[in-house]
Amino acid sequence: MSLNPKLAGWQGRRVWLVGASTGIGRATAAKLHAAGARVAVSARSALPLESFAIQHPGSLALPLDATDRVAMRAASEHIVAEWGGLDMAVYCAGYYKPMRATAFDLDDALRHEQVNYVGALYMLDAVLPTLLRQKSGHISLVSSVSGFRGLPKALAYGPTKAALINLAESLYFDLTDQGIGVSVVCPGYVETPLTEQNDYRMPALISADEAARHMIAGWERGEFQMHFPKRFTGWIKALSHLGDAMYFRAVRRVTGL
Repeated sequence: MSLNPKLAGWQGRRVWLVGASTGIGRATAAKLHAAGARVAVSARSALPLESFAIQHPGSLALPLDATDRVAMRAASEHIVAEWGGLDMAVYCAGYYKPMRATAFDLDDALRHEQVNYVGALYMLDAVLPTLLRQKSGHISLVSSVSGFRGLPKALAYGPTKAALINLAESLYFDLTDQGIGVSVVCPGYVETPLTEQNDYRMPALISADEAARHMIAGWERGEFQMHFPKRFTGWIKALSHLGDAMYFRAVRRVTGL
């Protein structure tokens, strides 16, 4: 069942991706551009964005720090001035460092919060006035299966991704009647600079290109929540519905932690 308008046909659609210098964001931007979308890419690193714009004519490179509220709003205003509106905003900026309570780092935990969650709020602040005025568009937040339930080593990362899932659900209630679609993306392990930090075997690891294909297919089907690859994320989803005692035992058995 489609919970959002199906985004069939990307020709001319105006899409802004925040967190698009590497990984899932960049791969998705490239595929949308190839499908005919007008793409704006943002991230802290200017050089990869400028390279993307050169390789993908017609795209906009708008460097910014996702934790900078003023810069986020300025980028949104630039896009609307340049293109006359916005059809889709995707928040895929992310920060990840493995953390356990036995080595708790408050500053690093707060960095996760600022990049992974507060930055998404800044994007909402920047795009909602335009989308509400248009009574059209789509907002998509990239979360993670780490947001389904608590996991070892995800003390700082997991809660921020859980917050994005809850945020997307709340947005859905408010925005669907306004003609605005909302979706949340919950990948499993994807080969990106973030996951290169992991010192363990990552089951069902997929490329950023494959993740981008899953995301775009989900938007085209009008899905609200996308999780992939299902050979892995389906099990995580099922585990998340277990009672607490069974869940903790199962995760300890699987991870050895």
